[in-house]
Amino acid sequence: MSQLAASRLPALPYIAPPDSGIEIVHLDSALLLVNKPAGLLAVPGRGAEKQDCLARRVQAAHPSALIVHRLDMHTSGLLLFAFGKEMQRQLSIHFAQRRIDKRYVAVVAGQPVAASGTIDLPLAADWPRRPRQKVDRLAGKPARTRYQVLQHDAAADTTRLALWPETGRTHQLRLHLQAIGHPIIGDLLYGGGATPGQPQRLLLHAEHLALVHPASGQTMRFSSAAPF
Repeated sequence: MSQLAASRLPALPYIAPPDSGIEIVHLDSALLLVNKPAGLLAVPGRGAEKQDCLARRVQAAHPSALIVHRLDMHTSGLLLFAFGKEMQRQLSIHFAQRRIDKRYVAVVAGQPVAASGTIDLPLAADWPRRPRQKVDRLAGKPARTRYQVLQHDAAADTTRLALWPETGRTHQLRLHLQAIGHPIIGDLLYGGGATPGQPQRLLLHAEHLALVHPASGQTMRFSSAAPF
């Protein structure tokens, strides 16, 4: 076995959560907003065992629904679909132009020194240890995350944060928080171990989405309370 292959992390088996129905947050003729459960892939992965995903479950009920953006498998929260390729194209442009506001909530280890701040660290794939990403100041792509402390739990030494990703790099929130010494609780990939009394999952949730409806021009705001 090569040194490169030996250094890769072992892949954990993918076990999709039971299909208990789609939690629809909003539905109209142009778009569909759903609440993704933690542990479910947003889109199909490689291999027959990774075909069960939120996109497939949504399309079973709404065949013309096309996914607009993605969430990590371990992240829960608001995920947007569009009906038809033209609506998908328009919403994708809105995301690329940062015209869609996204806010996440996370519980992290420790307590940041500053009550709010911006993490500005370029990120790149950590190829020998896929699927990990890494901070790479020379070859990484720009990545910025704003954060604000919401509450500190002194007994558990954890902090609840609001997070605003200004870019959309793979594992951005998870890696940025790990890089400043406050990994997200439940993040087995980046060192945020489980906390007694907390559910055995990544404590990261997409809780807010605001956008201008591409068909009506109406500003729309949606929220989903974190299940932790």
